[in-house]
Amino acid sequence: MAIKLFTNIGTLVGADRSPAPVKAGCEMNRIAVINNAWMAVEDDRIMDFGSMYELPTRTFGSLCHTTDLYGQWIFPSFCDSHTHIVYAGERTGEFIDKINGLSYEEIAARGGGILNSADLLHDTTEDELFEQAMERVNEMIGKGTGALEIKSGYGLTTADELKMLRVIRRIREATPLSVKATFLGAHAVGRQYAGRQTEYVDLICREMIPEVGTQKLADYVDVFCDTGFFTVEDTDRILNAAAKWGLKPKIHANELGVSGGVQVGVRHSAVSVDHLERTGVEEIEVLKNSPTMPTMLPGASFFLGMPYGNAWGFINAGLPVALASDYNPGSSPSGDMRFVAALGCIKMKLTPEQAWNAVTLNGAAAMELSQSTGTITPGKKANFFTTVPLPSLAFPLYAYTTPVISHIWLEGEKIV
Repeated sequence: MAIKLFTNIGTLVGADRSPAPVKAGCEMNRIAVINNAWMAVEDDRIMDFGSMYELPTRTFGSLCHTTDLYGQWIFPSFCDSHTHIVYAGERTGEFIDKINGLSYEEIAARGGGILNSADLLHDTTEDELFEQAMERVNEMIGKGTGALEIKSGYGLTTADELKMLRVIRRIREATPLSVKATFLGAHAVGRQYAGRQTEYVDLICREMIPEVGTQKLADYVDVFCDTGFFTVEDTDRILNAAAKWGLKPKIHANELGVSGGVQVGVRHSAVSVDHLERTGVEEIEVLKNSPTMPTMLPGASFFLGMPYGNAWGFINAGLPVALASDYNPGSSPSGDMRFVAALGCIKMKLTPEQAWNAVTLNGAAAMELSQSTGTITPGKKANFFTTVPLPSLAFPLYAYTTPVISHIWLEGEKIV
């Protein structure tokens, strides 16, 4: 078996031989690093690592290929646990509407937003949808992402939701990324069911979910449980129906109001509750002693001018926090996880260590992938990126537009 040996690594970030599956509370402020390091990769897995001072005592066999990094740094790949990258076209018209003073809620109330994306997607073939999505996938790979979750939710009919999920499956098969698929039929009420939300929820429960489950197209189910969208009662019905097909919940909660989405998610043992721009003490308390990952999406707060999630309040209460991009055409048209981490520092006052943990290990945990990615650990996938030599761990988040990534490695192969 071929071994790739990387030597003279300036700093190996996230180098942890036995990491916890998640970092919470004060542990989020700790990240293992080795200065002047080496790392060995065997096939698609991390084999071992250590200090360069130890390297003369190690042997790797005649098939070992050595790359001298001359002080470049290595980071584990970003793990983006909340995206909507399968969509058609774009929504720059609504971008202008926002500039002219309309809110996200006002655009949605007059039939725009998600419904506009659903109209475009309906008229786009599956092949065209795949090609457009792959452009975004390749963009995200180039910016350091190695694992991501992708939601449906711009179909809003059974046929179009299934079309989206088939595209997500094709992305999983076509790339070296670790990809999780989420069924989000409850993203908005489809146009055909305007004014008949209960009937649309019936459609999700009685037709969409059984089709998704029968065809094994999704790992998770999601509901936009928020002001002006789906109620706690709707959410409860959908999650009960999805549980019969083995679909675990990931909930949109508390973006537009204090919606009860966190509470219903925790009751159903959701893998994550996402957004959390508007939370209080009750949401923090209900998350304690639960397996649910609080996930915040600062890119949406930045783009829409909304409050940022209270990450410090969650961390001080001993909870973990993940950060994700929310890459979508209406409220966060970017999949740059380095920028997400920078917003975590600049706007949410996270330390660089907390931000890096939030976009790597905790992001992996929000997709149930922390056993295979999120840190530099023997046995985990060799998903990482190299950077130019850096003055500090904080520098890529401080100088957040300065090009620093030099190469991308996924499953042990150099991609970029």
